[in-house]
Amino acid sequence: MEFGISGVTFIILLFAVVFIVKTINVVPQQHAWVVERLGKYHATLPPGLNIVLPFIDRIAYKHVLKEIPLDVPPQVCITRDNTQLQVDGILYFQVTDPMRASYGSSNYIAAITQLAQTTLRSVIGKMELDKTFEERDHINTSIVSAIDESASNWGVKVLRYEIKDLTPPKEILHAMQAQITAEREKRALIAASEGRKQEQINIASGEREAAIAKSEGEKQASINRAQGQAAAILAIAEASAEAIRKTAAAIREPGGSDAVSLKVAEQYVSAFGQLARTNNSIIVPANLSDMSSLIAGALQVMKTQNKS
Repeated sequence: MEFGISGVTFIILLFAVVFIVKTINVVPQQHAWVVERLGKYHATLPPGLNIVLPFIDRIAYKHVLKEIPLDVPPQVCITRDNTQLQVDGILYFQVTDPMRASYGSSNYIAAITQLAQTTLRSVIGKMELDKTFEERDHINTSIVSAIDESASNWGVKVLRYEIKDLTPPKEILHAMQAQITAEREKRALIAASEGRKQEQINIASGEREAAIAKSEGEKQASINRAQGQAAAILAIAEASAEAIRKTAAAIREPGGSDAVSLKVAEQYVSAFGQLARTNNSIIVPANLSDMSSLIAGALQVMKTQNKS
């Protein structure tokens, strides 16, 4: 009898524990649990301590509200110029409405993945191969806009899409590498020719500036020489004028005229003597009377000077 009572007590205690466990639910932060009551949506449990009716309420779905990265499988896309291109990307999304995420789609992750792949093929098909490498941001934005519009019905917010890799066929890749090499060689040749052109321009400019500087120097030197010669001529002229003025003044003084005649006679005789020594022939003045009168005048002046 005691054993029966103890067994019932144990069963009651076990039932109480199960009831308490089923009643109290602790939802972690950044999580949301969807509760169904008798098979119908009842509520969404927020983070923290929540109480439900055991055996009547059921935790049907559990969602993570954090940002989730989804790796989109690589696929082959055909560009506008009929080139195959393998594209690999990653999608970032977040559950914003747990109720719609539970009942809007049977598998919203697979739906998002398929929609991302089909949208990517559509966007790549409108572009040429070269543009796909240049306009990654445009591709990412187009895919996010297209997916987000449909994903809102599934309680999901698509945040962004990033292309991880664009892989063209090996033949196209080799052709692109050859084109890049040719472009680099072309730019190198253009840069070298521009350098040589600039070098020639610099040399010509330097030679022109040197010629201008040299001509300016020669011009200034000629001006300086001309100014020096003019100054010398002016100084000689001024000295000659001063000498003439002094001579004229001396002539006007008493005895000045006789002194001039005596000086002229001396110079005449001296010059005649020098001329006679430099020639073997005998030189006779053309007018001996003028010479004799000049010498006589000079002797008369000397006698007068001696008497005085």
